[in-house]
Formats: sequence, C-alpha cells, structure tokens
Amino acid sequence: MDAFKSGADVFFVLMGAILVLSMHGGFAFLEVGTVRKKNQVNALVKILVDFSISTVAYFFIGYAVAYGTDFFVNAAVLSGSAEAPGYTFAASGYDLVKFFFLLTFAAAVPAIISGGIAERAKFFPQLIATAVFVGLVYPLFEGMVWGDRLGFQGWVEGLTGATFHDFAGSIVVHAMGGWLALGAVVMLGARMGRYRKDGSVIGIPPSNIPFLALGSWLLSVGWFGFNVMSAQSVDGVTGLVAMNSLMAMGGGIIMAMVAGRNDPGFVHNGALAGLVAVCAGSDVMHPIGSLIVGGVAGGLFVYTFTWCQNKWKIDDVLGVWPLHGLCGLWGGLAAGVFGLEALGGLGGVSFAAQLVGCITGVIMATAAGFAVYGGLKVAMGIRLHEEDEYRGADLSIHKISATPEEDVPVR
Repeated sequence: MDAFKSGADVFFVLMGAILVLSMHGGFAFLEVGTVRKKNQVNALVKILVDFSISTVAYFFIGYAVAYGTDFFVNAAVLSGSAEAPGYTFAASGYDLVKFFFLLTFAAAVPAIISGGIAERAKFFPQLIATAVFVGLVYPLFEGMVWGDRLGFQGWVEGLTGATFHDFAGSIVVHAMGGWLALGAVVMLGARMGRYRKDGSVIGIPPSNIPFLALGSWLLSVGWFGFNVMSAQSVDGVTGLVAMNSLMAMGGGIIMAMVAGRNDPGFVHNGALAGLVAVCAGSDVMHPIGSLIVGGVAGGLFVYTFTWCQNKWKIDDVLGVWPLHGLCGLWGGLAAGVFGLEALGGLGGVSFAAQLVGCITGVIMATAAGFAVYGGLKVAMGIRLHEEDEYRGADLSIHKISATPEEDVPVR
C-alpha cells in the first residue's frame, strides 16, 4: 500500500506539472494573438527559451534557494532507492516530479513578464533577467512563504496570530510576476507610435483574436492543474479547489464582459483575472465567495488596464501588471476575508496576515524589477533600436516572419 500511495502521488503531481506546462503554450498564444504580426515569432520563441533558461536556473540554484535541496547526488539517491549523507529523497522519484511541478510555477514569472515588454524589448537581456528572477528573486520569496526561509511565516504568525496563506500563488507567482514586470515596462517606455505628442492614444489592435482566445483557453484548462494539484498529494486533494476555481473564472468572465462592453480581449482575459485572484484562497473559500472574488478581479482588470494605457501612459501590452500584479494582490487580500468562517469559508486565515504577506511580496518584486532592469539598461540596454522595432522583433531578432512563405517572391 505504501508503494501504491507513493506511486499515486508521483503520478498525481506529474499530471499537475504537465497541465501547468501546457499553460506556457497559453502564455505564448495569448501574446501571439495580442501583438502585431511582425512580433509573433518573437513571442513564441521568448516563452519557449524563457522556460528552458528557467529550468536550468531553478535546477542549479533556485530550488536550493527556496528549499535548501540540491540534486548533486547520483540517480539512485534522487529516485529514493538509495541514501546519502545529508540527502533525503522520497520513494519513486516523488521529489523529482515535485521539482518539475514547482519549476512550472517558477517559469510562469518570466512568461508573465514577456507579455508586458512585448514588441520592443531586446532578446538576450531578457534572458539574463529570467535567470536572475528564477534563480534568486522568485525562489527566495517562494521559500519564505512555502518553505521555512528567513523565518518569515513564524514572524508573520507572531505579529498577526496567523501565517500568510497563499495556497496556489496569487502573490507568490502572479503578483510577483506582475510587479516585476512593472519595472521593465516603465523602463522600456511606450512602443513607437503608441501615443501622440499631445498625449492622446493611438490604438494598436490585436493581430489575431482566435490565437488570443486559444491562449486564454489553454491557460484556463491548465489552471486546474495549477490550483487543484497544489495539494501535491492524492490524499490532500479536494474538489473545493476545483469548484472555487470554476466559480472565480465564471465571475471574472461575466464582469469583464460587462465592464469591457463585450470586447473579446477583455472577456478572454477576464477568465484569467478571476483565476489569478482565486489562487490564494481556493482551498478555504466558499464557492459564492470565489464567484465574488473572481467577479471583482474581472472588473478590476478592465478598469485598471484602461487607466494604465489611457491615463497613466503605461504601455503594458498584455496588461500583465493589472492582470497578475493587481488582481493577484486583490486575491491575496481577499483570501483573508472570504476564507473566514463568518463568510462561509474554512477559516484559519487572517486579513492582517494576508496584508503583511502581500505587502512584503509587492515590495520585494517591485524593488527587484527596477533594480535588475535598471542594471541591464545601464550595462547593455534593454530596448530594440528604433529601426529594429519598426521592422519588428521577428525579422530583427529571428530573421524570419510568422508567415515566411508570403515573404518569398513567387515567379
């Protein structure tokens, strides 16, 4: 029975990792459908290479930063069939699929950032930023919240009477990615031709609504692995997380449709806004509370995205700061309200603890974003030259367009 349980847990977490891996295809197609045609290849390549850089950085550095465990022993020890001094790995390679699962979370951070910096960022400086974020910045906060790093959870509990609760990463993953992206977006500046000299906005429509919709669907389906399988074991899984995720997604879509006046971009991102917000408290909230949390997130995304673009002149192409940064922040705080027993939740949460944890995550991410991109801007530049930006990142960086056959003259 022990062998069966360990094998079941390995398979369970592996399926979760594969589902979250599929979300990276969602990130790619959401960006492909949103950016102009001349930048579609760059969107696809960025997400794939960022994932590979994240894998290497998290394997050699990040996982050890978060949990104090490295993989520098032989395969017998790693798979749990042998022992070595100072190393304890679970049977059937459970810790290896757990690494895979948590890696897909870590790699979501640069995938989030990618959408904000689209169409004008240099390629290689972003890969350096990815390595720094996934190797050091993200895992430090991950270890503080989901591990025992720096005694953070003990400090929060001593201060507020409860630990900071973030079941599936509204703050650890999404807010971290969104607030890191803010530094990049601000330092890059707006795309060429986005604003006139008088400050008025020049509309840049999405290039492909079906691709944008496909990205949203891939992300939404994978999200049930992201949330439900954050239990990380078969005996810990609960249908409450699935129900809450579903209700928050529905609330986000409906409110984004209303607030966005049927705009398909807002509708499809509304699903993601609701899912971002519900991550933190999906294991403790009542489904009606999740519906409210998702609905607020859907409306919040529409209004803050509009204000960013039109009022604050922050050219965040996919709206990753409003979607992941602000909706993630809302979700982290909401877990401390709608998770309370008085509102039908399971309890064990505190708004004060959520406030402290959320503020800590936002400060760390914002400071790191401006520091890393500021350093890269001084050292090597982070923005394409005007001519390259005008031609598009596809031809300037990758020397091929999304439809190369059309570029070849037919005799």
